[in-house]
Amino acid sequence: MTSLLSSLRRVGNTALELPAFGFGTAHLGELYRKVDEEDARATLDAAWKLGVRYYDTAAWYGRGLSEHRVGGFLRTKPRSEFYLTTKIGRTLHRPKNPLTFDRSPWVGGLNFDVKFDYSYDGLMRSYEQTLQRMGIDTVDALLIHDLDEPQHGDRYKQHAAALVDSGMRALEELKASGDIKAVGMGINTGHALETIAACVELDFVLVAMPYTLLDQSGLHTGMAACAARGISVIIGAPFASGILATGPGGNARYGYAMASEEVQNKVRALQAMCDEHGVSLPAAALQFPLAHPSVISIISGAARPSEITQNIAALSSTIREAFWIALKSKGLIDPAAPTPSPGQG
Repeated sequence: MTSLLSSLRRVGNTALELPAFGFGTAHLGELYRKVDEEDARATLDAAWKLGVRYYDTAAWYGRGLSEHRVGGFLRTKPRSEFYLTTKIGRTLHRPKNPLTFDRSPWVGGLNFDVKFDYSYDGLMRSYEQTLQRMGIDTVDALLIHDLDEPQHGDRYKQHAAALVDSGMRALEELKASGDIKAVGMGINTGHALETIAACVELDFVLVAMPYTLLDQSGLHTGMAACAARGISVIIGAPFASGILATGPGGNARYGYAMASEEVQNKVRALQAMCDEHGVSLPAAALQFPLAHPSVISIISGAARPSEITQNIAALSSTIREAFWIALKSKGLIDPAAPTPSPGQG
């Protein structure tokens, strides 16, 4: 079993250390398909038995369902034996008409409407709700969630101002009191990594898309800024939301949508290089981002026990340096991108 399951890396300048590999639980909120309770529990059981001890969730995942499932599992385990992070910025509420309520983009999930609120009161309420949903009284770190301009449109400036004016005070108080050990931000775009993340004091960022085997557009901008500020990075979508796990094809997803032909073609080229060097595409996708000096952890999703097993096997496989050199020579990854050394962990 790979040492990455047990080796710990420090989060920024805090006392918190996290394993280099964690379980991202968005799929337990039923993003692309429904997951019955038995499969959800079996997946969490498999992760625990294989040594996974870092779990990340959010109120948004399944409109509360992921937190219910993760909390229901982890509260049966000794609190000192696992690491738990979740995200705030949304509060959950009963919909005006539950019978006609649209849960999209979730295929399943729970019947709760969401309200964005990045103010002091909003973040505190979000934090209290999340503890109650999970039935767990302590999380290791909180992340400001989805404060991206495309997400909010005309209300983006209002939400960003609420965070800067009062919301950060809530997180600073929780950290100072010892309720949490670190403050982070979940980010989906390179623009957010360069803008709003730079406006507040953070210990780490969880980056969903701007730094993967498929796209290193943030390497010289947002990732470089994090390195300069001593902000740690967690990679939250090492499979680029699907296509680097499934490979190219009709149902391949990229950026939480169907993959474009341009993206499909680049993945075909990556797949061809993998085949030539005897490397699995998922293994390359999982191992690549961990070579960046600012990256302390990757969290990959799963909705079946077999997916957990496959991810851990991929993380443990050996990839020779010649493979990474070949990717750079073909222009498939940025020539300046750090790449793993054999046995790196």
